Order: sequence, then C-alpha cells, then structure tokens
Amino acid sequence: MSDTAPLRETPDAADTAWTRKHLLGIADLSPSEIELILDTAESFREVGERPIKKVPTLRGKTVMNLFFEPSTRTRSSFELAEKRLSADSLNFSGSGSALSKGETLIDTARNLEAMAPDLVVIRHQHPGVPHLLAERIDAGIINAGDGAHEHPTQALLDAFTIRQHKGGLEGLEVAIVGDIEHSRVVRSNIHLLTKMGARVTVAGLRTMMPVEVEKMGVRAAYDLGEATRGADVVMMLRVQLERQAGGSLFPSVREYFRLFGLSPERLKRAKEDAIVMHPGPMNRGTEISSLVADGTRSVILEQVANGVAVRMAVLYLLMAARGAAV
Repeated sequence: MSDTAPLRETPDAADTAWTRKHLLGIADLSPSEIELILDTAESFREVGERPIKKVPTLRGKTVMNLFFEPSTRTRSSFELAEKRLSADSLNFSGSGSALSKGETLIDTARNLEAMAPDLVVIRHQHPGVPHLLAERIDAGIINAGDGAHEHPTQALLDAFTIRQHKGGLEGLEVAIVGDIEHSRVVRSNIHLLTKMGARVTVAGLRTMMPVEVEKMGVRAAYDLGEATRGADVVMMLRVQLERQAGGSLFPSVREYFRLFGLSPERLKRAKEDAIVMHPGPMNRGTEISSLVADGTRSVILEQVANGVAVRMAVLYLLMAARGAAV
C-alpha cells in the first residue's frame, strides 16, 4: 500500500459491522463493536510510522472540535487524527465562542451545523451534552468527555494499549486507583473492561468512592495494597480537585500519597509483568511517583501515542456508517 492510498484493510467489514452514527459512550457498545474499533485502530497505527504520516481516507470531510473544557492530550490527539485522515478541522473553545456572550448551546450547535460539518467532537463540563446534541443536529457526535459521565475514546485507547501488552482483555486483573467518584475515565473503563471479560477492582478513599459502586460489576477496595495485589494492570487516576464541590476530600497531598500514591515498593504487590497506566495529566508525588511514572513498567506515553490511532479508527467508522468514507 502506498503512502497516498486510502486504508482498505477494514472498510468492507466496517461498512457492514458498524452502523452507529455517534460515539456517545461505552455503555451502549457491544463487545463486537469494541473489538471492531480496536482492530480498525491496528490498521491505522502504522500510519504514524510512515515517512509521510497521512492518508486521504476522509479527504473533503469536515470535523468540528468543540472543547468547552481545557484539554491538551485529547484535543491534540483528535486534531492529529483528523489531519492524518486528511479531514478538514475546525476548532472552537468555550471561552472564545458565542456561548461566552450568552448564546445557548443549542443555538451555537445549530449555527455550527449550518456550516455542514460531517462530525462534531465535543467535550463539555456537564454530563449528557453530547447526547443532547446528537438529538438536535444531523452531524455525527463523538463524546470527548462529558462531566464526570464518560470518556469513551480514553477507555478505547487504554484497552488498545493493554491488548498490545497482554494479548487480550479477558481474564485480566485490573486495578483502577484514585478519585473514582469524579472520574469519567473510570466509568468508561469499567464498562469496557467488564464487557470484555476483565476483572476490575476500584480503590480509593471512601470520600472518593461512589455509593454502591459494586453494582457496576467491580470490586471495591479501600487499601492500595489490597487493590494491586496480583494485578496485571494498575491504572492510576488524577485527583480531580476541580470537580470536588466543597473543597478537598483528603487532609493533604502528603497524606494522600502515603495512602494511595503508587511507589516502586507498592508496585511490587502487582504481578512482575504488570503494566502501569495513567490517563493524564499526572500529578507526580500525589497519585504516582516519578520513579514509577518514568519506569520500565509504565506505558503512559504509549497510551498517548495509541490515542491517535484509536481516534482515527473512530472517525473512520462513524464516517463509514454515514456512507461518506472514500
């Protein structure tokens, strides 16, 4: 395949197996749909290894990126994925949009829709906003994070990274540690990992744990050692102070790290070949030590790199379902 030819490894399967117009969350996806996204991402991953990192697969198509919350990794990853697929990108932020002047979200969306985008990637501080837009406009919607609800592409790139190292997801012991209550990443990961047959333990301070979290099909632990014992994957989460109404839910950063910070010594309780993950941004010295974050078991930078391929796959599949992929 030449550097300028569109990818054709998976389109035939995608045209028949993928029918969704939107990607709003992981909760509604089937295991076969998840596998299709991950397999399609494998096809796109090698684009990043080419001298010319671009294919014309979505040439002439328009993707709007609407980010109403600050973002570095997710926004950059989507923009790069769009460019590698040769799509045209339009970028908007909440602070610079008409919303900051009093316009409603729906009016903003309708005005943007008048520009005829094919897909809209949206991040918003309130849960449910991507679903609202999906009901009101014709463009395909990709949820890039809505409040503390879901972050589907993060869970997909996490699964892609785990699969690279472990060969699959079924039967793995996965420990997710940190601010469980306020994390959209953990909700998407729980949906995905349990659907794919992994066993998930969530761990954190009681003040950061949702009530009856076990109803999501996970085990709850309130001790880091218990959570990581025998784990194949240890995923650390950022303490999200901006979502903690009423102030901090722990006495001090030093105390938090003493209880739930991942150090090399504490990592020894996991399996010898366990991998360490973090969705970013990291708070070094709060939830994870630099020795672990930069250590040989860390796959954190691989997660970032894999995010581009996964988001290329999502963009492609949604466009294929619209009958617009070339």
